[in-house]
Amino acid sequence: MGFDGRILRSRVERAGVLKLWLEDVTVDQPGPGEIVVRVEAAPINPSDIGLLLGAADIATLEASGAPDRPVAAFALSPARLSAMQGRFEQPLAVGNEGAGTVVAAGEGAGHLMGRRVGMVGGAMYADYRKIPARDVLLLPMGRAPPMARRCSSIR
Repeated sequence: MGFDGRILRSRVERAGVLKLWLEDVTVDQPGPGEIVVRVEAAPINPSDIGLLLGAADIATLEASGAPDRPVAAFALSPARLSAMQGRFEQPLAVGNEGAGTVVAAGEGAGHLMGRRVGMVGGAMYADYRKIPARDVLLLPMGRAPPMARRCSSIR
């Protein structure tokens, strides 16, 4: 049994189009030394924007897909397309860092169960993230800061 959720993917197509979409995924139970975190916050920093949009012309946005599973497509500048060759046809997960609550813990990581953690490791624009317990930062218990409370109501 795993955790069913979604993850944001970005792909550059050879035809010069960058696509963003939500993909359904199942995150497996954690193994020894691993945890599963329900992602509750993930910032957008410049390196995230590079992976999200690359050389895309955001003025060319075309939306498709279903309302609960939209797909965003952007034209890429032909002059900059060659710089994106290494990404052709590769669906990449987005989001460098995040924070959330530990919902499952493997052997040796049970002390983190139910705790809020900050984490790095990529693929954070997702509902759930499995990650080595050693790669997280334990956050203080208690009330969330006022900004975090305001942002959580957006979700």
